[in-house]
Amino acid sequence: MSNRKSQEVTLGLGSNLGDKKENIENAIKEIAATIGDIAIKSSQIETAPWGNISQENFINCCLTVNTYLTPTECLKTCLNIEANLGRARDNQVHWGPRIIDIDILFYNELILNSDQLIIPHPFLHERDFVLQSLKEICPDKVHPIINKTISELL
Repeated sequence: MSNRKSQEVTLGLGSNLGDKKENIENAIKEIAATIGDIAIKSSQIETAPWGNISQENFINCCLTVNTYLTPTECLKTCLNIEANLGRARDNQVHWGPRIIDIDILFYNELILNSDQLIIPHPFLHERDFVLQSLKEICPDKVHPIINKTISELL
């Protein structure tokens, strides 16, 4: 790791099962312990579900983390955190209820499109609940594909 530079990864978190706020806080603790130092964190906001709308409202927030992990390592770590906090992906309804969801929204200015991971997150510009939280922590960040700031996208 000594040759790696710290990278900035922006994550989106959501929960709509159980104690939603506690689920978010537990995820943030795990992120700090395994991914890196949290640079900035948005407020937690309650939002309506997106995609599959017949479910409970979500608690959402975004954070920026300074990490030494590669994008793939970051993804694996996010999936492990989700599993450790009780998320079971087997037989899960697409965009359905979940204890915790951690999405990689940005990784620096990287554009990545692989079978496992797409960065920037392919739906972030369509999701007001993500854009609201991003506007709080990085309003002037430019989406590297759309070439608009978060404020402009919102």
